[in-house]
Amino acid sequence: MSERLRIVFMGTPDFAAASLKRLHEAGKNIVGVITAPDKPAGRGMKLQPSAVKEYAVANGLNVLQPEKLKAPEFLEAFNALQPDLGIVVAFRMLPEVVWSKPKKGTFNLHASLLPNYRGAAPIHWAVINGESETGVTTFFLRHEIDTGDVIFQQKTPVGENETTGELYERLMNIGAGLVVKTVDAIESNDVPRQPQLHSTDLKPAPKIFKETARIDWNNDAQTLHNFIRGMSPFPGAWTLDDKNQIVKIYRGTFERSSHNQETGAALVANDVLKIACPDGYVLATELQSEGRKRMNVADWLRGNNVTKFN
Repeated sequence: MSERLRIVFMGTPDFAAASLKRLHEAGKNIVGVITAPDKPAGRGMKLQPSAVKEYAVANGLNVLQPEKLKAPEFLEAFNALQPDLGIVVAFRMLPEVVWSKPKKGTFNLHASLLPNYRGAAPIHWAVINGESETGVTTFFLRHEIDTGDVIFQQKTPVGENETTGELYERLMNIGAGLVVKTVDAIESNDVPRQPQLHSTDLKPAPKIFKETARIDWNNDAQTLHNFIRGMSPFPGAWTLDDKNQIVKIYRGTFERSSHNQETGAALVANDVLKIACPDGYVLATELQSEGRKRMNVADWLRGNNVTKFN
């Protein structure tokens, strides 16, 4: 027999808002929504709510926006919700005093097939590493990050030219469905729990910094292609042109061929930009110079004369 659980949902960006929306539409009993404080954004630096807050407010859900998750006033308000189940999607690290409070536990939606790609950027690294398959996982929280018992997983293929941004959109929607499926199982007291494998051979997904996104033209063409689409649209794979200006490459193709060009050399002909690497070329199709907007290669070449990238 199913219980009607008191659910507290925790998340911030649109990836999380999709799950909140699906839960709400499924009629789940969401007694509280916890999200990040409003942040200044845009030209006027006006305070902007998170995507999760926008949905919650529009649908009359109770919202909490703590600065600190261990603050006594927040913990008092959280405990007053009397949560049976906590759900975390794209939120910050939770202290144990929060995730251990709900009677049925707290589960997280993670955008990889755990135990691989634990960490902050699982979608990026799956694409960068050229995975042909990835997916989403729901699992119960425990002390160590992304290591708790797996509840459900759902797999999906990764297109050979698919970008992180495109895969993000698909996993966001697949994950929202998996969150509802997980709640259904917990409410029915028929929830699977599979301990995760612990191995030194697992693929990590560490946070990506600006320097992480720099292109190394000494890599092979396939690796470069995967790197460029893996960093697209954010933060954007970048390189320096021969004027030492940053250029981001968001899309491209590649070809393998023998040549005697210097690594990073730029060959331009008929609105095609080919950049040399050891076993061929990357053909950049969408670029952005520093301080300019993104544009297709033909438009970019009209305003840029480049012979080499570093």
